[in-house]
Amino acid sequence: MKKIIISLSFCLFAIAGYAQTAYTGRKFGEEVKPGEVKPAAKMEAAMGNKTTADMKIQGKVVDVCKKKGCWMTLEMPNGDPMRVTFKDYAFFMPMDIVGKNVVLDGLAKKQTISVETLRHYAEDAKKTPEEVAKITDPKKEVAFEAKGVVILD
Repeated sequence: MKKIIISLSFCLFAIAGYAQTAYTGRKFGEEVKPGEVKPAAKMEAAMGNKTTADMKIQGKVVDVCKKKGCWMTLEMPNGDPMRVTFKDYAFFMPMDIVGKNVVLDGLAKKQTISVETLRHYAEDAKKTPEEVAKITDPKKEVAFEAKGVVILD
């Protein structure tokens, strides 16, 4: 009987500890499970020489797709925001979250974005036709494909 009581006590403490590390806020996509979260600014360094890496990151939202919330960008230390897309377009972000902090779970990537895709992003951001036409070169960047997002309270 003593072993059962000790085992149940241990389980209750484990559950209570887990619940305290859960992220609170509006949730989109898959659950963002507790675990090591890196600041978005340290993502590329954490990837090392890999072109992709599964990880959790936290950052501040700088912009959101003005059409339907199909992408967002996070603040980065070099002043060039990092684009975040959503796995299989399974969910979209509210367009009123600029300035909010988010935790993302998904795939960090080092990639080259084509001119066509860059122009598409510019159109989604409601850039003028002249601004879109000025995009003539592909761009190397770090990006993130989120499978789950929590907008922190």
